[in-house]
Amino acid sequence: MEERADDNRLGRYLAARRAVVTPEQVGLPSGPRRRVAGLRREEVALLAGISADYYLRLERGRDRNPSQQVVEALARVLDLDDVEREYLADLAASRPRRRRTRRTDRVPDRLHHLLAAVDVPAFVESRGLDVLAANALATALSPRMTPGHNRLRSLLLDPEERAFQQDWERAVVDMVAAFRHTLGTDVDDDRAIELVGELSLVSARFREVWARQDVRPLAGNTTVVRHPGVGTLRLHRDKLPVDDVVLVLYYADEGSADAEKLRLLGALERSDGEGAHRIAQRGTRAG
Repeated sequence: MEERADDNRLGRYLAARRAVVTPEQVGLPSGPRRRVAGLRREEVALLAGISADYYLRLERGRDRNPSQQVVEALARVLDLDDVEREYLADLAASRPRRRRTRRTDRVPDRLHHLLAAVDVPAFVESRGLDVLAANALATALSPRMTPGHNRLRSLLLDPEERAFQQDWERAVVDMVAAFRHTLGTDVDDDRAIELVGELSLVSARFREVWARQDVRPLAGNTTVVRHPGVGTLRLHRDKLPVDDVVLVLYYADEGSADAEKLRLLGALERSDGEGAHRIAQRGTRAG
């Protein structure tokens, strides 16, 4: 994980975000001899109303505590949304470093009971996107929603998951950005360091998307997936924080063909003799 090499997270974020802002977005001519796709350092400084030397110090980590006014000006120039502005402000805040520890994620007992009670695909994941517990319908929807799997690793490395996602590219961009948002500025979590290091070695697409430093929550939305047994489903997905873990629910519009396909999937799962409420669960963090 690149954050472990040094402490210049603010500088890396500024550099990554100016690289994706085009001159046209801020009213500057692109010019035929331009060598960078995004903004130059001096252009960011000019538009933010600060000196080019000061901005260079920020990017290179020689000044890590800009004022609130400077942060707001940079956020405006870099066209950051509310979530990204908050992330930039957190990076710019002076906080003592926390000791690296390996988190132990435990699924509360009430979530195990809830997984058994709901009749929609549901599972529990850690902040590092490890699947910690899942109900039978979730594993019937996708075997990658089973304890022992990591949602981000599966998405990037498992060919079956790529086929499962109708818009795989969009799913990758959204999940990587959500993973960075979940971590926030707490990059000393050993599990996160391990996962980012692994994916950086084996996935060129992960390296490209991670380097953009996109930050946004993966909250409620609608996704389209392709199940080998029941076909294409358009499902809503909600992610609900519970203590230190997240409950993920997939469900269809009531009375829709997609809802009927979920009922068929449940019937197929029960016909395997496993029982409608078989729970795949693990009370500690997936490895």
